Amino acid sequence: MKIHENILSTVGNTPLVKLNRMTADLPCTVLAKVETFNPGNSIKDRMALKMIADAEKSGLLKPGGTIIEGTSGNTGMGLAMAAIIKGYKCIFTTTDKQSKEKVDALRAFGAEVIVCPTNVEPEDPRSYYSVSSRLEKETPNAWKPNQYDNLSNSQAHYESTGPEIWDQTDGKVTHLLVGVGTGGTITGTGRYLKEKNPAVQVWGIDTYGSVFKKYKETGEFDQNEIYPYITEGIGEDFLPKNVDFSVIDLFEKVTDRDAAIYTRKITREEGIFVGNSAGAAMAGLMQLKAKLKPTDVVVVIFHDHGTRYLGKMFNDDWMRERGFLDEKPKAADLLKGKDLALVSVEADEPVRNAIDKMRAHNIDQLPVFEKGKPVGTLTDARLFDAILEDSDVRLQAVRVLMGPALPVLQPDTRLEEIAKQLGNGSPAVLVQQPNGYGIITKQDIIGKLK
Repeated sequence: MKIHENILSTVGNTPLVKLNRMTADLPCTVLAKVETFNPGNSIKDRMALKMIADAEKSGLLKPGGTIIEGTSGNTGMGLAMAAIIKGYKCIFTTTDKQSKEKVDALRAFGAEVIVCPTNVEPEDPRSYYSVSSRLEKETPNAWKPNQYDNLSNSQAHYESTGPEIWDQTDGKVTHLLVGVGTGGTITGTGRYLKEKNPAVQVWGIDTYGSVFKKYKETGEFDQNEIYPYITEGIGEDFLPKNVDFSVIDLFEKVTDRDAAIYTRKITREEGIFVGNSAGAAMAGLMQLKAKLKPTDVVVVIFHDHGTRYLGKMFNDDWMRERGFLDEKPKAADLLKGKDLALVSVEADEPVRNAIDKMRAHNIDQLPVFEKGKPVGTLTDARLFDAILEDSDVRLQAVRVLMGPALPVLQPDTRLEEIAKQLGNGSPAVLVQQPNGYGIITKQDIIGKLK
């Protein structure tokens, strides 16, 4: 039978998938290493198994022991999964900026999770680094993997991720693009690929609030670079031992907003449901496109699964609260919540009927129709001038007084075009609907944008 003895042997050998729509403007081939196919849905499964295996061999992790680690969620998932199979307990510390889904997932695997504040120094006793170190000392038979400084982390990628990429590209890979957090993935994978071909470029994606880019470029560890940021899984406020700067050719910083937007774009344009660090990586790739040429083959690491960000990057309210959504409404959006029963008048009706309708509905313009099609507009300004000149105009047909018909737009017309039409002197615009027309005025836009 073709079976696995347990879930741990399914880690690795993840697919390499060509990206198409997102990269249409790039001159090169872009391939995504989709690490969500690991059983823990992230690339961290690889290094979690390696760290545990090496700790068992060295005697640091003993039978029945407790694994204690500070994690943003994904490493904890890999450790927890292995702990179930191997009979260990897990206690994890994480930060309050991590998604609720990550914390819930760790607890689903039976781990104890302690949430610590983000906005404190690593040395602060409240930080998730310090709390995990304290717990390791206080807990009998405990072992802390310390993924940041444990070189089994980068070695895991040297032994698995790097060889897979080289084999899957038939050695044609020219660039490796990775969001950098602990540094294990980019260092281990990059080192292997450079040993196979020293010309391979290794690019790291950093975030604003992190120290990596400036340290790489100047050798200076600048405390002033450090401040809280939203992007998960990349960037640090210290220098992990797993970040080998000699392997990394350059760093590119990406904003929280761009990382979040590109996280959503990957799913919507490529159908691959991945997390925040993948979005940061793709945003960084777009910023670096001037450095690429047609013969290049770029491999981008897609670290983890989108389900861990359902309450954040994939939640419209969360995105909206942070100003990350480009949410200028379209015509259909402006009609939501309005009474869609359009008040209008027929071209052959007497003007007095139009006056009665405008008074009853407290409106200052009235679309004029003929045989179901808009043919004109009657406004209070036009009525005022006409009645002052001749009060008997009330008895005439509306077509005598009507002005030009209102512009007719489609439901997906963008705000800019709607505003352009209203700015050209039209008192309103009509929007084509399945069973007639809706109407939008300047007041409707003001009400939506307030």
